[in-house]
Amino acid sequence: MISRRDFMTAASAAAMLGAAGQGRSSRAVAQGKLGQSDLLQFDATGNVTLLHVTDLHGQLMPLHFREPAINLGVGDNKGVPPHLTGDAFLERFKLRTGTAAAYALTANDFSNLARVYGRMGGVDRIATIVKAIRAERDGRVLLLDGGDTWTNSWTAHKTLGQDMVDVMATLKPDAMTGHWEFTLGEARVKAVVGQLGFPFLAQNVRDKEFEDPVFPSQKMFERGGVAIAVIGQALPFTPIANPSWMIPNWTFGIREREMQAEVDSARAAGADLVVLLSHNGFDVDRKMAGRVRGIDVILTGHTHDAIPEVTLAGKTLLVASGCHGKFVSRLDLDVQGKQIKGFNYRLIPIFSDAITPDAETAAVIARHRAPFVGDLGRVLGTADGLLYRRGNFNGTLDNVICDAMLSERDAEIALSPGIRWGTSLLPGQPITFEDITNATAMSYPACYRMAMSGQRLKDILEDVADNIFNPDPYYQQGGDMVRTGGLGYKIDISKRMGARISDLTLLKSGTALDAAKDYTVAGWASVNQNTEGPPIWDVVAKYIENKKTIGATETNGVLIVGQ
Repeated sequence: MISRRDFMTAASAAAMLGAAGQGRSSRAVAQGKLGQSDLLQFDATGNVTLLHVTDLHGQLMPLHFREPAINLGVGDNKGVPPHLTGDAFLERFKLRTGTAAAYALTANDFSNLARVYGRMGGVDRIATIVKAIRAERDGRVLLLDGGDTWTNSWTAHKTLGQDMVDVMATLKPDAMTGHWEFTLGEARVKAVVGQLGFPFLAQNVRDKEFEDPVFPSQKMFERGGVAIAVIGQALPFTPIANPSWMIPNWTFGIREREMQAEVDSARAAGADLVVLLSHNGFDVDRKMAGRVRGIDVILTGHTHDAIPEVTLAGKTLLVASGCHGKFVSRLDLDVQGKQIKGFNYRLIPIFSDAITPDAETAAVIARHRAPFVGDLGRVLGTADGLLYRRGNFNGTLDNVICDAMLSERDAEIALSPGIRWGTSLLPGQPITFEDITNATAMSYPACYRMAMSGQRLKDILEDVADNIFNPDPYYQQGGDMVRTGGLGYKIDISKRMGARISDLTLLKSGTALDAAKDYTVAGWASVNQNTEGPPIWDVVAKYIENKKTIGATETNGVLIVGQ
């Protein structure tokens, strides 16, 4: 087996190649000369190529998506990737300020750089990249989809994910796993899986009554003369993070012991290479890599991390491919004698203006979008500042959603889930209905209005904070902190459950929240069945139409300590 030192040397060299390539690309983009050859530039290595996309969240079209300015790690994960942002991220990966890499991978000077480098993503552009690499590496490529693919856009919502299924079929994935897919409900998931033409893998999803596997756990492939076992891992916390009533007959969980058994059985069946296609989240996967023997590569998803180097966890290589179609990961492996003798890696940025859309994929996208063009293009107002949502705490777009609920639902306090998907909007950009649904489209969108005591509000914040900042990754569910409107608080992320949240304050009056008093609260994405209220996208659309010009409010009243 290649030594840790040799692995780190190879990783460092690969990162330098990637950074240099992205530097050349940035100059070319700025001059309007970037082409596909710049993005595809790669020193091919070995006999296997793994391509990985994950967390598309229904985004068929190119978009702006700002990476987080704050992504706090706790415990052993404090201050290490992916918990580095901004200048610290650039310094760690030796990337230059103002380059295409800085734009794609950080929040630094995002609005200005977005105008230089343009939108990213677009599944028709991804298809072009995938097909080019397949042509180059004939018979050696495995394309794997990490899940969160079928939902969270307007067309995905209206077609129950069929738009994404049909478009992704043109890329010919070899396997996928899932998370938000399950919010379509058991019957729909089974129907879609039946038409995929490739396996939906999830070793940790079992029948609640009999503990039988619901989906295949693994699939063996041959590429470049190498037997590759791919094991799927769906989000372990799906019935907690999302409504359990939508999947009443299935259980999930990390199932570490069962994962070890899957790896062992793959090896016994002759696997030369074991790949975990995971939707655990990066920190969970890093811990699993240290506890489950024999996993060669983990293609990680769920937490939306984009890391331009392979991360080494023991002998396991971790690949994090970002989200929203901004990147495709390419990992070339030299597999000899059931061991990885060398590798090369690049996180390929999908600069949409530099890539010729694949005609077949573009046609399927156009067909699915055509019935909804009127809705998608309806202009609601104008952004007077950068509107974004990604980050551990409120982003400016989150504040817009909270302000809409406070206004339209006549509430004192607003709660909005810390979901990590949705388009970023540049200053001066028209805000369309598509932009709003890109941030809100889901199968349980009711915007409720109800009374909650001050104590219940604190309990909610404590519970979510523990999901994010528990020092044991196996207790982290991913996502970001619940967004609040009209309510400020202090959070000490170094404390334990029940002691992180203090100084809860009503922002409008400046008075302390009374634990015994009831407050009128508006929120959405409740996991409770039969929640009543208008869909959140209608609430936000009405608010923006009335306001016309929407400012970017950074203040959210959250004081963060214990970092």
